[in-house]
Amino acid sequence: MAYEVDDILEALDEEQREAALSLHGPTVILAGAGTGKTRTITHRIAYGILRGDYSEQKVMALTYTNKAAGELRGRLRQLGVQSVGAKTFHAAALAQVEYFWREFFGIEAPRVIESKARSIGAAAETLKIRLDPNTIRDLASEIEWRKYSLLSMDEYRDRISDRPAIAGLAPIRNFEIQEAYESAKVKAKQVDWEDVLLLCSGMLKAEPRALEHVHQQYRFFTVDEYQDISALQQDLLDTWLGDRTDLCVVGDPNQTIYSFTGASASFLENFESRYPDATKISLTKNYRSTPEI
Repeated sequence: MAYEVDDILEALDEEQREAALSLHGPTVILAGAGTGKTRTITHRIAYGILRGDYSEQKVMALTYTNKAAGELRGRLRQLGVQSVGAKTFHAAALAQVEYFWREFFGIEAPRVIESKARSIGAAAETLKIRLDPNTIRDLASEIEWRKYSLLSMDEYRDRISDRPAIAGLAPIRNFEIQEAYESAKVKAKQVDWEDVLLLCSGMLKAEPRALEHVHQQYRFFTVDEYQDISALQQDLLDTWLGDRTDLCVVGDPNQTIYSFTGASASFLENFESRYPDATKISLTKNYRSTPEI
């Protein structure tokens, strides 16, 4: 089915239509469960493209899981939009790291480790420490929290006593295993998924040609589930944006699910403080609940 510009708006309720019409500048959409947030942002993107405000190749839609990214791509295709980069933060960052690593260094980028759990277990064994699966899982979450919170190893050491204890592991052992894990990765020329985000942001900040390339490639940004963004992902988003403000974020501060890895709803809650000229729209109509409920 070929969609016309008016078709896009007619498919939306009044609040969703207001969001779709806010095509430029910072926009924050507060959307509770069942209010049609994914429908809203995909129709907003499609409307901007069909109206001629956006070029498909210059739009990046970001989320946190492959499933969510796939849903965004699928819905956009249904609206006739084929080429928008709807990706997870990690997939977008990895594509840039791999491209620019070859471009500027002439070699392949470091490989992403196949199993963080296996790598943590191996690092512990070099210290003659045997970890059970639950402890390895908790250590993996702690590593993710540290990196998503943008803490160096030294900064983490200063805060480790305030962190939740990992069962059966003294703080000093926790720190030593993390150090061994990081050293083993560097030696093997490998990275984990959090490193991919760190590498991408650091590389773009250090290499003006790469940053200019990204700024030319992407102009309009949409972030789904913005309540789940971490300091690390926000830093990367800021790097991609540069001094532009064509950013639309959507989320619900009451639905944060990744706080255990460093996500913070504060970025959503403080969006208007950061962008005083932001357009704010609240989606309030719940399409999941029946009238009886």
